[in-house]
Amino acid sequence: MNTTYAGGDIRDRLLTGFPATQRRVDLAGIPTAVLEGGDGPPLVLLHGPGEFAATWARVLPDLMETHHVIVPDLPGHGASEVGEGPLKADRVLAWLGELIELTCTSRPVLAGHLLGGAVAARYACDHGDRLARLVLVDTYGLGRFRPAPRFALAMARFLARPTQRAQDRLMGACMTDLDRLREQLGEQMELLEAYALDRARSPGQKAALRSLMPEFAMTPIPSAGLARIAVPTSLIFGRHDLQVRLRVAEAASARYGWPLHVIEDAADDPAFEQPEAFLHALRTEIGTPLHRTPYDHSGNGRPTMRRQ
Repeated sequence: MNTTYAGGDIRDRLLTGFPATQRRVDLAGIPTAVLEGGDGPPLVLLHGPGEFAATWARVLPDLMETHHVIVPDLPGHGASEVGEGPLKADRVLAWLGELIELTCTSRPVLAGHLLGGAVAARYACDHGDRLARLVLVDTYGLGRFRPAPRFALAMARFLARPTQRAQDRLMGACMTDLDRLREQLGEQMELLEAYALDRARSPGQKAALRSLMPEFAMTPIPSAGLARIAVPTSLIFGRHDLQVRLRVAEAASARYGWPLHVIEDAADDPAFEQPEAFLHALRTEIGTPLHRTPYDHSGNGRPTMRRQ
């Protein structure tokens, strides 16, 4: 895939016409970019590693119809910075606590994807009283990080040398049908990929991932901590995730009694690959009605749900 987008122009183009406002705030000494939009009860969304707030773009318009949605760029990602000092777990959890205090007028639903899910889960271990509900999407930290060899090789090559070719291979391991998404989304997909590649080459994101991945991905959350989560919790996982295998979610669902929604025809990012099925699963848990058809009734992308 060839793009001609460069540098600081990409983010502006991504957010043109976006149904949210952007502001910068200081949270735990970390200059942070935050997208906000919509009215209603608060919903905080945390993205995955190497991503940014706009990767939730395919579900944000629907969610903003019923919620005040708060979507930050994680520390060192997107337009957020690292700030002074290392990104240890305590600092990142303080960052999240300050974000919730600043932006939420009541207890929010907190939903996190991959790295963002691990941050959300660790926060809920000790601060569940500050949340209305927790939703974990293909989340790190629920068990040992044992990605499929195909994904592990693609990730290692991209982190070592973030070229467009390496990005293509990594994204091919993250999606069930990358070509279909590119054809479907056109320029939006080009911009998302171009911005992700630009950020992957930035010293700030490289430094952030060197800290955040060992803290939140490589280190499982102790089972005693997960058992302390008192807030209602649910899981949404793509069936074909090569990073966090579905069996990890099934084990967590059985152990802690968390409802598990399995999104068909999706790998590690069901909100991006199958937005309607993802919205159906999410709204089932947060208890708000759908504003559009939740999924294709032919069965394409339809979720299944298990309650232990």
